Parts: sequence; C-alpha cells; structure tokens
Amino acid sequence: MPERARSYRLWCVLLLLLSVVARLAWGLLTPNGMNLVDLHVYVDGSAALLSGELYDFTYSRDTPDFPLPFTYPPFAALVFLPLHHLPFGLLGVLWLLLTIAALFWVIRIALELLVGPAARGSHWTSVAMVWTAVAVWSEPVRTTLDYGQINVFLVLAVMVAVRSSRWWLSGGIVGVVAGIKLTPAITGVYFLARRRWRAAFFSAVAFGATVVVSSVLLGEQARTYFTSLFGDADRIGPVGSVWNQSLRGALSRLVGRDVDTGAVWIVAVAACAVLAFAAWRSLGPDDRLGTLVIVQLFGLLVSPISWVHHWVWVVPMLLWLVYGPLAGRLGTWIVAACWTVVTLVGVPWVLSTFQASMWDIDRPAPLAWLGAVNVVGVLVVYLWMIIAPRVGTGESATAPPANRSCGPDPDRLR
Repeated sequence: MPERARSYRLWCVLLLLLSVVARLAWGLLTPNGMNLVDLHVYVDGSAALLSGELYDFTYSRDTPDFPLPFTYPPFAALVFLPLHHLPFGLLGVLWLLLTIAALFWVIRIALELLVGPAARGSHWTSVAMVWTAVAVWSEPVRTTLDYGQINVFLVLAVMVAVRSSRWWLSGGIVGVVAGIKLTPAITGVYFLARRRWRAAFFSAVAFGATVVVSSVLLGEQARTYFTSLFGDADRIGPVGSVWNQSLRGALSRLVGRDVDTGAVWIVAVAACAVLAFAAWRSLGPDDRLGTLVIVQLFGLLVSPISWVHHWVWVVPMLLWLVYGPLAGRLGTWIVAACWTVVTLVGVPWVLSTFQASMWDIDRPAPLAWLGAVNVVGVLVVYLWMIIAPRVGTGESATAPPANRSCGPDPDRLR
C-alpha cells in the first residue's frame, strides 16, 4: 500500500475512533443521554415470559409518562431471553459497540451493492469508516444508540440477505428477523421486484416457522399476541407524536386527528405506491440498492408507527444518492444535502420541544407541516428518481458511474 494511502487510511481510522468515543461519551455522561430503555424492554420483557406475563410486562423506570410494553412478536422474546443472564451494564456497552460495528458493515455492503467487488478494497473501507463516523451522529442512529434499539442489526440482516445469491439463505434471514420485529417483512416486496420468487416464498415460510415455534413453546402468550395485539398501533405508542414519521403520523398531525387506516390514509398510500413503482421502473436493471431503498422507504411510510430510530435506511439511501447512478447531478446533491441536514439536526427532535404531550395530535399548521419532513423527503427522493433519467445529461442516467463496476448481480446467479 503506498505511503499516501496508508496515511489516508490511518486518518480515517482515527476519525472513526474519535467520533465513536465522542458519541458514546456524550450519551453516557450527559443527564439526558443513553438510557437504553428499549434494551431494558428486550431483556426484562423477555424474562417475563418465564412467569407467563410477557404481554403484561411494562417498563416505566425511565418512562413514567408512558410505560413501555413488550410490543414484539413472541419469537423475539425467545431470541432476547439469553440476554437477561448478562449484567446489564456489560450488555449495554457490548450492545452499543456491536451496533456501531453493524452500522459499518451496513455501509460496506451498501457500497458493495453500488460499486461491486472493488468496495472490498482499502479505499472503500476507508470511505465506509468516514461514513460510519458521520452516521453515528444522524438522528436514526443517535436514537437507536440512546434507546438500545435493534434497528441497525435488522438493517444489516436485510443487507446480508440481499447480497446473498442463495435463495434459502436470503429468504431465511428475512423471515427470521421479521419474526423478531415485523418491519423487515417488507423486504419480501424487494424479492418480488427482483423476481427472486423462491427467496420471497421462503421468507414467508421462515416467518411462519417462527410463529409455529413461538406458539409451541409459549402457548397462550403467543396466541395473545397474534389474536389481540397484532397490528395494535395504540399499544406501540401515540400515533400523533412527532417522533412518528410514518404517513399515518404525518397525516394525523396535518388534519388534527388520527386518520387511522381510513379513506385518507388509503388514498395517500395508493399515491405513494404509484410513486414508488414509478421510481423503481426508472432504475437500471441491476440497481439492487436503489430497489431496496425504494422498498424500505415505502415500508416506513405505510407502517402505522415509524419512530425516528426506524429510519436507519436513510444512511443507505444517502449512499445511493452520492455514489449511485444519479451521482454528480446538481439535483442529486441538493436532495442529499437536504436529507443530510434533516437527519443530522434531527428535525423531529427539535419539534418535540414544542410538543406539549406525546399524545397531543392537534398542533399549529407550520409545526404539523414541518413534522412531515421525512414523508416529504421520501416523496422528493421518489420524484427525483423518476425525473432525473428524463433530464438529458449526455450519458445514460441508469448506467453505473464511470470507472466503477457494479459487478455480477447475485439475483442473476441463483
């Protein structure tokens, strides 16, 4: 490795270490820093299944105004159960460090999907370090670290599934992680879009297996979830809170009441689906990351609750904008810059200071519109994907950037 390259690599390592240490220090040493409330729910909630009280459990020590119930599928409790044998302080530190390591690999795989095997080289490893150093300060990752959430691990699992050419592995990973938390199930749409029929089918089979396993082992507790708690958004949290950046949350704040899944929501979902489909059709035939980003962003829109810490997919989206087929265009840089500012500042976090109560939906119009920032941002990304290829640039908008190889597509190697 040339001396200049080694020096560059060293600076990237130092930047990453400095950023991670600063981020962890900020969270652990400040009064309102990391409280790891969701990790408490995972650990203490899963332990409650031993006494048959999994879905009666609530955690309220750090959240007295809204005791947090165990809202995940019963299979998740089986996965989390071994964690309660570890001292919580040790578990918390390991969880945070592993989350950051997982974020690095999310970025590495995203770059690999974009630029091919070259992304495994030292240059792109350094690029991934820089992106990780910045991404730990983005709102989705910030809040994931603060709460001890599982989102980055789920994103990494999906990225690994997408990269794999083995249908049983891809489908199996997605089905199992959907059994832990339902949100990754939208990846089945990605498999369908890529015509990976066997992976899509097997993801459903694997998810079904998690239901069967949890039902056999947990009995009534599992039946309680699937018969009365499944899809209950109110149990997860207040739909109208600005922390909820789903389509339903944004619409509810705009009209001043919960739109639920009525006509307003249905029409909005249909419109977003049309835009998402058109954006997908505008992509090149081998744009796996672009397809995945479109699908995952759509999943965040249509979910009844998409807390800000669910929006880790913004990081792969920004990578697609910066290094993907539309890289270098002025419009792409504007969209990417706006998203970067929104996610680093944390617009929902700023707006939460004007929120009298998490349960209060009615708020002034300017705040309601600002509270739709992520939804509007996704629609802008979709529209740019649709419009940009139709804007003449002298080269194909769907071709990979010059001197970059997209490499073989595992979707074609099944």
